[in-house]
Amino acid sequence: MGLLFVASLINYFDRATLSFALPMISDELHIGAARQGVLLSAFFWSYALMQIPVGWCADRVNLRWLYAAAFVIWSLAQSLIGLARSLTALISFRVLLGFGESIYLPGGSKIVSLLFRRAERGLPSGLFDAGTRTGLVIEGVLVPWMLSRFGWRVTFVVVGISALLWLIPWLIVTPRGLQAPANPENARPAGTRSCAASGGTECGGAAPGSVPFLARTRTLLTNRNLLGLCLGFFCFDYYWYLLLTWLPNYLVKVRHFSIFEAGLGASLPFLVFGASEPVGGWIADRLVRAGWNETFARKGVVGLGFMTGLFLIPAARVTNPGLVVALFVAASLVGISNGNQLVMLQGCAPIRDIGLWTGIYNFVGNVAGILAPIVTGLLVEWTGSYSPAFVLAAVMLVAGQLAYWFILGELKTPA
Repeated sequence: MGLLFVASLINYFDRATLSFALPMISDELHIGAARQGVLLSAFFWSYALMQIPVGWCADRVNLRWLYAAAFVIWSLAQSLIGLARSLTALISFRVLLGFGESIYLPGGSKIVSLLFRRAERGLPSGLFDAGTRTGLVIEGVLVPWMLSRFGWRVTFVVVGISALLWLIPWLIVTPRGLQAPANPENARPAGTRSCAASGGTECGGAAPGSVPFLARTRTLLTNRNLLGLCLGFFCFDYYWYLLLTWLPNYLVKVRHFSIFEAGLGASLPFLVFGASEPVGGWIADRLVRAGWNETFARKGVVGLGFMTGLFLIPAARVTNPGLVVALFVAASLVGISNGNQLVMLQGCAPIRDIGLWTGIYNFVGNVAGILAPIVTGLLVEWTGSYSPAFVLAAVMLVAGQLAYWFILGELKTPA
């Protein structure tokens, strides 16, 4: 779990370096707001498209080698961005980066499901995913300093190449057989059961091994629980990716922060977002162990987190710089929802198909990653203001609550 935490940290460190470097890149290559949105979106084109095939692989391929191979691809892609001389080259290398980084959530979620019982997955799910926001916090301090001292090209090359050191402990520590057992139901830890074990009605029907992959995928796409999870996560990801891709640039261009000040200003919300993830998972785990209905406990924590996203609306209107950052920090308490969203997904998916379910779920979520940067860029260019974009993101979270409460059904409590 420690290595997954660090891998998630590097994953987001790499994907978000562009957001911090964007003011410098756009000035050098003369890229307007709409084309900046396309550039920020390019990563998600391949990242989203790879989620389902990578999720399928995570259920069937040794994750020790699958994760390592993807890590090499994304690290090299990050380095190549520093060599780009045109918008086309930048977009191409960002697409390659998305291809490699697609392993992060399906692979990490599958490993959590193999190592922990469902009633105990809230904390580890929040913990490994908190690495993503921790990376953004470190990046908010380190990358602006590197950009100011060495320029954006050297920064990308150094960040990409140095990350490859992570492979050494990964290959030393991880077991050689890090993959699902041939008969997952027999290998299930004592005291747990999946939806499939209770008939599969909540997870798409027959046991996964008896149905061809394409037919099973078609069945999953009509499953009500998966639909509710995907719609809720789409709304969450739209909100999150607006912050991830545009917040540093917003602080520089609109609030007139220096690049270093913008790094610090963005790192505080990302810190709160990351720190709140394992806390939200831990709270729900404790409530479930204390006898609370699991559905109400996990959906309740998700709903509470989503409501804090409304602080994004006044963040675009206040004038005091300190208050602006404080409102972004409050709006980042949305993070308490994230670990519980993953546990709800793991609880409904048959154990053999958790990687596939996560791939479908993350594919839908990252369609929002494609849309959020482009829509935000267009709204800023059309209106000259970030307020409409921030209001839209907050409204998306309200819609996400409806999906979780009224489409996603009752969670099955472990026996």
